[in-house]
Amino acid sequence: MHPADSASAPTPVIPGAGPVAPRPGERPTLRLRDSEPGDEQPRYAPEWLELREGADAAARAHELLDPLRIRLANLPGRADGLVVHDLGCGTGSMGRWLAPRLDGAQHWILHDRDPYLLHFAAVASPRSAADGSRVTVETRRGDVARLTPDALAGASLVTASALLDVLTREEVDTLAAACAGAGCPALLTLSVAGRVDLTPEDPLDAEITEAFNAHQRRTGLLGPDAVTATCEAFTERGATVHVRPSPWRLGPGETELTTQWLRGWVGAAVEERPELAATAEKYLAARLAACAAGELRVTVHHSDLLALARPTGRAS
Repeated sequence: MHPADSASAPTPVIPGAGPVAPRPGERPTLRLRDSEPGDEQPRYAPEWLELREGADAAARAHELLDPLRIRLANLPGRADGLVVHDLGCGTGSMGRWLAPRLDGAQHWILHDRDPYLLHFAAVASPRSAADGSRVTVETRRGDVARLTPDALAGASLVTASALLDVLTREEVDTLAAACAGAGCPALLTLSVAGRVDLTPEDPLDAEITEAFNAHQRRTGLLGPDAVTATCEAFTERGATVHVRPSPWRLGPGETELTTQWLRGWVGAAVEERPELAATAEKYLAARLAACAAGELRVTVHHSDLLALARPTGRAS
């Protein structure tokens, strides 16, 4: 896709970069659930996940790694290696980023609703830790809404990336309760913060942002409220929670990602507020032209969250 294409051109947005029409009765989220007949279309295309992986890696809050390493080093049974559950793993970008930054043997259990993405994740998973120890993987399909402490028995760590904002408050409570019950920490990265900065500015920026945020909250999803709700859920269960910013900073070197993100961002805003369509079309065309010319800078604000649950003796 050429980034200078007009907003009205029939260029599809990669699934995951923008609104995807749900099936009747289904909400468009990365919901982890059991297999359903005929439900094999990926909600998040591997192309989108691959496109954003570099920006995700650059954005993640490295300062959360030291407190995480300290907790992991003090877990009961640490000598036997770490067991990491990666929820909504997609193509496995979290494992590729984190496993080589942790010492010791690791076994990653990759969870996603999409077997196609699970295949990508398993094939492309890292094979060694920071100190050269072995890293192994297995894949599972399941439902984050049905997580229990028993499902996380033996877990050393729970991770997720870009997941919290597509969950409901009830699902976040379930996740926090499962981690607290298992006594394992959780590193939950790249949740949207509801703020976007574009340079140069445009008078329509704020209106598009507001409409996009409203779209993210559809059908009870948390959207930009996810980090606050997750902090509350873990704190109520006795966890110590650390939050750090993890913004995407997109410039001329990320033209393809910025182009897809712009189309998805504006598309979601228009889906939420159809009356914006005419002005948004002109806005998007101008933004895409500036992107193609190397004149656009975008900061998409996210937050990373590290929740350190009280150890229970059940962790690995």
